[in-house]
Amino acid sequence: MTGAAAWLAGVGPYWIAILLLALGLYAMIAHGNLMKKLIGLNILQTAVILFFLSASAKWRATLPIVPAAGGAAPPSAYANPLPHALMLTAIVVMVATLGVALALLVRLYRRYGSFEEDVILGRME
Repeated sequence: MTGAAAWLAGVGPYWIAILLLALGLYAMIAHGNLMKKLIGLNILQTAVILFFLSASAKWRATLPIVPAAGGAAPPSAYANPLPHALMLTAIVVMVATLGVALALLVRLYRRYGSFEEDVILGRME
C-alpha cells in the first residue's frame, strides 16, 4: 500500500464514523419530524458501532483458536472477539429499538395524522 492508501485505511473509518455521528446528531436536533429524528438516531447508532469495530480491529491478527498440535502464537497475536460480539449485540438492540420506534410512529400517525412534533403537540391539547 502507498502512504496515502495506508493512512486512509488506518484513519478512514474513524473519519467516516465522526461524519456519520455528526449527521445523526444534526438530524435528531435540527428536525421537527419524528421520522427524520428516528433516521438520525439509526445513523448515530450505526456510527457508534462503526467506531467501536474500527477501534477493535487488529492488523495481521490470527483467530483466537489454539491448534491441538501445539505451536500456539503469543497472546498478543490473537484478535479479541469480545468487541465484535458486543457490537453484534448492539446491532440486535438497534434493530429492536428501530422496530419499536416505528410501531410507535405508526400509532402516532394514525391518531394525529402527522409526524411533525408541532402538529402532534397542537392536536394533543
